[in-house]
Amino acid sequence: MPPQHQRKPGRESALEPRPRFEAPAYRAAGKLDDRVALVTGGDSGIGRAVAVIFAREGADVAFTHLPAEKDDARVTANRIEALGRRALPIEGDLRRPAFCRAIVERTVAAFGKLDIVVNNAAFQQHQRSLEELPTAQIEHTFRTNIFAMFEVTRAALRYLKPGAAIINTGSITGLHGSPELLDYSATKGAIHAFSKSLARALVGRQIRVNCVAPGPVWTPLNPSDKPAEQIPKFGGDTPMGRAAQPEEIAPAYVFFASGADSSYITGVVLTELGGETTAG
Repeated sequence: MPPQHQRKPGRESALEPRPRFEAPAYRAAGKLDDRVALVTGGDSGIGRAVAVIFAREGADVAFTHLPAEKDDARVTANRIEALGRRALPIEGDLRRPAFCRAIVERTVAAFGKLDIVVNNAAFQQHQRSLEELPTAQIEHTFRTNIFAMFEVTRAALRYLKPGAAIINTGSITGLHGSPELLDYSATKGAIHAFSKSLARALVGRQIRVNCVAPGPVWTPLNPSDKPAEQIPKFGGDTPMGRAAQPEEIAPAYVFFASGADSSYITGVVLTELGGETTAG
């Protein structure tokens, strides 16, 4: 990747090269026909790739985005609709509990039901040490990454029926840790534990809960966090020697969303790490 930097939250349309989300080698099989999914952070990155691949599998998709991400959100919505499915972009800030509840209600009002929840939105900002990590940033990270997950999921449980799926986005940092992402790593570790605990809590209701924990992925999250000169090295320390593209991560979400593929799987944290084998 060439050197580049963006102001937060970052725009996929400004990245060079653009992240790949279309997954041309993927062959859809109607695994999510007439299902309804809600994806947080669906305007770009992993969230966009998941929203689009869900639409390819037959789902209607609501997704959230920040006001600054409106242009990226329009691209996601247009792609979903071009696939013959309905899209519902919802603008707002997941740090607000009222918004977390509202997105669930708006999804059900628009589509009549809710079958799949993907808790994906996240905030990260590197800091060199704990001493330099502002309390305001800690709160921002926790409210975006884990508090919102509790709020969205709690609101969704009112509508989720047996056979529904909840899929959370974790991270290698929640397994290995990261010295310059102390708050982000802590939230990702919490997401892994939340996923396993919620899976046990909901197994009797036949609602499955799983988690995808990627390594480095080429999304706007990274150039809006790191200095431009560090971007060419991004993902270079993986055994494959590169970051993943969002289209390489998204099929795992189809696997967990589809009862045809994963009806006997709940409480799993699935790593996608480019060859790393010591995460668990």
